[in-house]
Amino acid sequence: MEFAEVVRRRRMVRSYRPDPVDPDAIERIIATARRAPSAGFSQGQYLVVVTEQETRAAIATLGGEDGYVADGFLPWMSAAPVHVVVCVSEADYHARYRERDKLNEDGSEIDWPVPYWYVDVGATLMLLLLAAVDEGLAAGFFGVHRLEGLNELLGIPWNVTPIGVATIGHPAAEQRQGSAKRGWKPLEDVVHRERW
Repeated sequence: MEFAEVVRRRRMVRSYRPDPVDPDAIERIIATARRAPSAGFSQGQYLVVVTEQETRAAIATLGGEDGYVADGFLPWMSAAPVHVVVCVSEADYHARYRERDKLNEDGSEIDWPVPYWYVDVGATLMLLLLAAVDEGLAAGFFGVHRLEGLNELLGIPWNVTPIGVATIGHPAAEQRQGSAKRGWKPLEDVVHRERW
């Protein structure tokens, strides 16, 4: 599939068929996501791949899927045959930028005007979503803000921060939700040329 077509088809999917996903496709998706940039090649992005039904159901419970279903929607997280928990370690970035080739002239670590670990893990997530589409699959994302207890459930170390769960599978017919109906902002409201 051409890159432009992959980008055009990418959207957040919240309804999956129960068909299993080819493990080789998952490995290719993960390999693609690992190609994301990282500041100073810190490589502080981590992925936890979950395919076990019981664990996916536990993640869905943490995410409040029961309330989602009670609101009239089909199960989403528990129905997705693959979950990829996307994580980042800020500590990896600090460790890398304390190495000699990254230190300031005075021997100190940079001031980090932007938390680039979040920029990089966002790039990892986007590559993961695009790679799923390229494999003929669909993907969605559920933010970690409603997944208290995820670290404990999956044994994620205390110094690694999950940002959320990418759900992957074969798309089913979807119920359109409010966000999907918004439409794109006009180009001239988003893109500024030469100056704001």
